[in-house]
Amino acid sequence: MKTICKVVVYAAAILIVATISQTALRAGQAAAPAVAATRAIGTVQSIAGNSFTLKSDQGVTYNVTVQDGAKVLRLEPGQTSLSGAVPMQLTNVQSGDRVLASGNPGSAEHTILASMVIAIKKEDVQAKQQQELQAWTSRGVGGLVASVDPAAGTISLKVASIGGSKTVTVQTSKSTQILRYAPDSVKFDDAKPSTLDVIKPGDQLLARGTRSPDGNEITADAIVSGAFHNLSGVISSVNTAQNTVTLKDATTKQNFTVKITPDSQLRKLDPQMARMLAMRMKAQSGGAEAASASDQSGQGGEARGRGFGRGGRFGGGGGDLSQVIARAPEIKLADLQKGDAVMIVSTAGEGDGEVSAIQLVAGVEPILEASPTASLPAWDVGGGGGGDAGGDATE
Repeated sequence: MKTICKVVVYAAAILIVATISQTALRAGQAAAPAVAATRAIGTVQSIAGNSFTLKSDQGVTYNVTVQDGAKVLRLEPGQTSLSGAVPMQLTNVQSGDRVLASGNPGSAEHTILASMVIAIKKEDVQAKQQQELQAWTSRGVGGLVASVDPAAGTISLKVASIGGSKTVTVQTSKSTQILRYAPDSVKFDDAKPSTLDVIKPGDQLLARGTRSPDGNEITADAIVSGAFHNLSGVISSVNTAQNTVTLKDATTKQNFTVKITPDSQLRKLDPQMARMLAMRMKAQSGGAEAASASDQSGQGGEARGRGFGRGGRFGGGGGDLSQVIARAPEIKLADLQKGDAVMIVSTAGEGDGEVSAIQLVAGVEPILEASPTASLPAWDVGGGGGGDAGGDATE
């Protein structure tokens, strides 16, 4: 049975840090002096006296020299104007802080003689991040899209529950923030503003908002969706120079080149844990196969291709795969070998057969032997929350 698993926003920390920082700093950018010829937004790398290096969000490193009399302001995460900014000392700017540096270009390339520095402290971002993560986990519901009615502003979502799965109606409004993953990126930061008519059955979606007392409806203040691949199979080659692995998906028989990016999470299950999960899967296979026949009459094929599989939740007493994976040790690409069995959640990709890994889990041979169509919980690299994330929380 293609069970809907718990869903956690992939790289939620990346999204929150970048969104908080860029929204606030762009407000400062708009308010920077008109005479400023050069501006850069990024993260402070190192500091020496009245100078610091800044790695921009585009990957360019700037050498910034703060001029005498320059304005140095501290901005709280989430602020959209400089009205709440307060003066701070340059000596309080530290490595890891998010900064907008604005001023005249220096004599060398990628240098700025800054007349304004607007900083968001690293610790402020972390505190805000924790608040936002809590909001998504305590007020979030994630699952597989069953249907969308753009005219009514509703989405029917299949969500994991202890008894199997249930349908939750997501109600949106004009004020609901709607984001969509980019097809070629594993970064939540690359999610773009979108509309309901882009969301399709089989997509994965996380909604945050206020749920009804019975949990069957949620009035969303934010949703994020995406189309993803769940792959499982045996690695045919590993290319550490190009950071790729190739494999043939066990279900579709399609060959894939999977890119391993700096944001990809690679983990390996303990053999004992993998065998235990496989035994649980076998114990459930009878009822799951019966329900699967019903699923296949609807959108089951689409669901397997893009998202959740029946490997997501084992038994009614716990054993959630996402939590097991979160506790598994991390590995490197060089640790993988030809012949290893892996399960992968990847981007949808822009070209046939080329995707980027969000998460790759090795050591899954027993699981795939028990169920060749098993798949990972999508977006789940944080371990915790998601799915019917607030099911035990008090509204």
